Amino acid sequence: MQFIEESAGTQREEFAEKESLWSQMVEIVKFSGPAVGLWICGPLMSLIDTAVIGQVSSIELAALAFTGANNAEIIAAANTYVQIRGLAWPAVLIGWVAQSARSTPVVAGYMMIEALIKKGYNGFAISIPSPEELLQIFMLAAPVFVTMMSKVAFYSLLVYFATSMGTQTVAAHQVMIQLYCMCAVWGEPLSQTAQSFMPELIYGANQSLAKARTLLKSLVIIGALSGLILGSIGTSVPWLFPKLFSSDPEVIQEMHKVLIPYFLALCVTPSTHSLEGTLLAGRDLKFISMSMSGIFCLGTLLLLLLSRSGYGLTGCWFTLVAFQWTRFSIALWRLTLPNGILYSEETTRYQLGKLKTV
Repeated sequence: MQFIEESAGTQREEFAEKESLWSQMVEIVKFSGPAVGLWICGPLMSLIDTAVIGQVSSIELAALAFTGANNAEIIAAANTYVQIRGLAWPAVLIGWVAQSARSTPVVAGYMMIEALIKKGYNGFAISIPSPEELLQIFMLAAPVFVTMMSKVAFYSLLVYFATSMGTQTVAAHQVMIQLYCMCAVWGEPLSQTAQSFMPELIYGANQSLAKARTLLKSLVIIGALSGLILGSIGTSVPWLFPKLFSSDPEVIQEMHKVLIPYFLALCVTPSTHSLEGTLLAGRDLKFISMSMSGIFCLGTLLLLLLSRSGYGLTGCWFTLVAFQWTRFSIALWRLTLPNGILYSEETTRYQLGKLKTV
């Protein structure tokens, strides 16, 4: 009888935890969902450019990437594209000036200052940072900068290596990388969610590492589901409707060659954003910058090896798979360490002391 009661109690606790986890996941979706619109605007416009230009010519489609010795025929088209973009700069500058002259940013800035005042901060205080404060800002910003530049540099290297494979291959890579960017940014709001709510749970006034671990579990589950959905949809478009981007059979053939690595790289991306956002929230900046630099170096070596071995565009995309899954594995390993930021209170006290100093 006692055993039955204990089992029932355990089941009730598990059910309550699942119910709480589900409620938390719903709240995360409500919080992060609207932010998706801010992230997809840029990639969506680039994808529209790619689709429109791809209907005209494969050469002009390839001209949106770097150029190389094996595709010198796209230089003229690339030059025309650059000139057109150059002519658009005056309009871009006028738009920036007009945006800065509007009252909306002023009102938004005032509302943010008022929110800070309600939380006990002096939002109107202006002071010149001391050398020590500038050093602390640099110590926080430098690792984040290294992390971002490592990712940008790796994606640029993918395009650079693709330029040595011919015009049709470059055109196919342009389509696939734009589709990838369009789908990958859907995971960015999960990183923002982690950076918004994790600090309070890790080293804030309402510190609770158990709740932080539950929040991370919710984020990873949402990321995994999002990755599978985005990967399935993102793979179906170039597989079933490749002529939306190009009618060239060779370009379509090259696109279909990388569908498997495209799916594998994309399905893990949202979860990776959740994990790395948690590392940023926990101020584990040195680790994330060093690990990203190391992954970048190893990815570059693998990319060079596969390219020289004649694996073509497929080799480039499988290198991206290795890059993404390595980021996911290392971040997950770091966050599940017994002495990590989500398990050791001594670590969080140390982080809290550093933040108070800042």
